[in-house]
Amino acid sequence: MTPLLRNGVCAGTAAFLAACSTPQPVTTVPTYPPSDYTTLETSMDALPGWQTDSMERALPALRKSCAVFAKKPPEILIGKDFFARTAADWQHACAGIEDLKTTDDVRNWLKPKFTPYKISAKDGTSTGVFTGYYEAEIKGSVFFSPYYPYPVYGKPIDLVTRKQDGKQVTGRLENGKVVPYPTREAIETGAIENLAPILFWTDDLVDLHITHIQGSARVALPDGREFRIGYAGNNGHPFKGLGRILLDSKLVEPGQASMPKIRAWLHQYPRQAERIMWQNPRYIFFRSITGEGPIGAFGVPLTPRRSLAVDREVVPLGAPVWLDTSDPDGVPLQRLMVAQDIGSAIKGAVRGDFFWGSGAAAFAKAGRMKSQGEYYVLIPTVQTMPELLPQPMPLPLPTETTPDTAQETGEAPPQTPKDPSEASVSPAA
Repeated sequence: MTPLLRNGVCAGTAAFLAACSTPQPVTTVPTYPPSDYTTLETSMDALPGWQTDSMERALPALRKSCAVFAKKPPEILIGKDFFARTAADWQHACAGIEDLKTTDDVRNWLKPKFTPYKISAKDGTSTGVFTGYYEAEIKGSVFFSPYYPYPVYGKPIDLVTRKQDGKQVTGRLENGKVVPYPTREAIETGAIENLAPILFWTDDLVDLHITHIQGSARVALPDGREFRIGYAGNNGHPFKGLGRILLDSKLVEPGQASMPKIRAWLHQYPRQAERIMWQNPRYIFFRSITGEGPIGAFGVPLTPRRSLAVDREVVPLGAPVWLDTSDPDGVPLQRLMVAQDIGSAIKGAVRGDFFWGSGAAAFAKAGRMKSQGEYYVLIPTVQTMPELLPQPMPLPLPTETTPDTAQETGEAPPQTPKDPSEASVSPAA
């Protein structure tokens, strides 16, 4: 593991020392516009479960994040808008983590180094949805046979992601332009034969689809060997959940769309299952993984029950997060987590996906979890290079409206924006 900075932010490489000793001139102050979330600073002691969580169980996840931060140039920004901090800030905060062993050690390490911020939606709603995911397990064979007829593809040679018309698009090139890539239905009926490597063959199309949703899997071969696969890319089409498809088609009743029940329904009605699954046009491509896994979007192996998938537009990847929700059986989940993954359905100010681990027990929890909850992002308190951090845009001055104009348009005069210092909830943008 990469050594962590132990003696403050100006310890480490020569480049790091140069950055600390010679401040770089800043010609313009970066700014950011209002965003879709707000933050409320709080204290560690006010976090639900602060005195009861076994925080030492989060140490593996925390150390993996700190190892990533330690490799980054100190001046690079991590996170966006209100939560943007330099890598140097994170390196400073991570100092000493290798010496921690007990919950008290973690608690005493976090308190002076991090400030917790409760996140709410722009309308002030602080509760959101927390689902669960897991590492799937599927059977596989390196040879095609009637028992293993379904290919599991690696990334196709003609799949590209480029900036086009001002946004990132994924597809294939035709006449110099990116056009849509084949859908799930087209791929599963032969559209990319000879264009994508086949990693192995599997026996169950339903379990393969669930593997696509989870983004990773452990593969069991007939001879007893096992290996892992992880996410390598997608075909650029939007994701549509199987539960929503079945509900919209009135094939299941509300409350019957948990993943275990969806899986059972698809296996019970195999003739309909394929066409139901084709209505989710998104297709995932995989890569083989050696060593520890599964690997999250932050580039580190996920830690069961301590890694959280988040919306990276809100929460910085790698950051500690304090979670306050419950599992599908109503048991409180008030604990220290680490933001180390993302998901196509994990979008919004208060939204998270709880990683349960691998196997049948993890599937039973993850597939049923859809809980209301709140969370808090823990951000380094010390700002080592404040001149590099973006600042919120100045609030616009109110537009003057004369009484006559107000009567004609039926509009009330605009309200003067509240001074941020007067607000109990400070804008995150």
